[in-house]
Amino acid sequence: MHGVALADRPARTVPTAARKPVTASGGRTRPRLYVLDGIRLLAALLVVLHHYAGTNRVNQPGNAIWGRPVSELMPSWFRVASFGWIGVEIFFVISGFVICMSCWGRTPKDFFVSRVIRLYPAYWFGVLFTTAVLVALPGVWERLPVREVLFNLTMLQQGSDIPNVDLVYWTLWSELRFYLLFLVVVAMGLTYRRVVVFCCVWGAAAMLAPVSEFPLLVLAADPSGAWYFIAGLALYLMHRFGQDLLLWGILAMSWLMGQLELGERVAYEQVSSWRGAVLIYTAFLLFMAAVALGHTDRVRWKWLATAGALTYPLYLTHYLAGTAIIHRLRDTTDPRLLVVGVTAGFLMLSWLVHRVVERPVARVLKRGLDRSFTRLRAFQRAA
Repeated sequence: MHGVALADRPARTVPTAARKPVTASGGRTRPRLYVLDGIRLLAALLVVLHHYAGTNRVNQPGNAIWGRPVSELMPSWFRVASFGWIGVEIFFVISGFVICMSCWGRTPKDFFVSRVIRLYPAYWFGVLFTTAVLVALPGVWERLPVREVLFNLTMLQQGSDIPNVDLVYWTLWSELRFYLLFLVVVAMGLTYRRVVVFCCVWGAAAMLAPVSEFPLLVLAADPSGAWYFIAGLALYLMHRFGQDLLLWGILAMSWLMGQLELGERVAYEQVSSWRGAVLIYTAFLLFMAAVALGHTDRVRWKWLATAGALTYPLYLTHYLAGTAIIHRLRDTTDPRLLVVGVTAGFLMLSWLVHRVVERPVARVLKRGLDRSFTRLRAFQRAA
């Protein structure tokens, strides 16, 4: 680096007319990436389409919901929807990118508060809403006992071997482990070097975990999701500091490891091909690289921010509740219209959850947590 410490690596050089203010921690500020909001919603819609029209195994709920294989009922839709599960992997990459971006220059307290107010309000609604729908529309899914529903409100149920109220909540367990690991780097102070080291160490742990036969390492390293988050972190470093061979190498390694995991997912889903999944994932990573390098900065469609806000509530509420509704109405209308109508209904519900639940509850939580941390600091000074 010609004498420049890697931790203090400067941002890439840009023309004077386009140069942005440089932050205290290095790098340069950039405008909001509205494109990411659009990608998030697209990924959520892929997952929704997969759950409603892209599952075909005998022991999967798709057949019970519709009464016969979806591939026979909606063959053209099924061919597209069968790949919709890859929306989860897209979520993980975007999460790595966005978490690194939102935490840069912030304290561990800021990180903790931001994650609590972002995750829990809509999640609490999702747990209660899904349970209520399953009570009102029995026959497709088994409702959990009240004690397990209440435990789900902690979001820690998988760590305690308690079933999820909704099957899609398994991804939140991966997210929580990522946050816990990344909190260590946030506490040290985010720099280019520290994030790169974190990517390398976590990647090595994720690679060794499956053969280690050490359950705690497997639990912490999360080998099935780690490389997607790592790809997002590398892409954000490209966005903040510019591209270099090291970051492209991390991204290439994450692609190589990710395609193996995609193969395992294809084997589990049994509805799509490895080649198709890898092609979609590769195209997504290349597009994300274009986003990271600033080629989409001119996209300023502010409605995309609203679209992105629908993503999390939509993901949390659509599956068990939506498929229960489809099961009840499947003989009343064309299946394609039913899928579109139920999806549109859950998009409207997601907007309401964002406006009526997420925003006000997040404000109350933030005020309460800020006061709690202020008191904690006061007690520490007094001691």
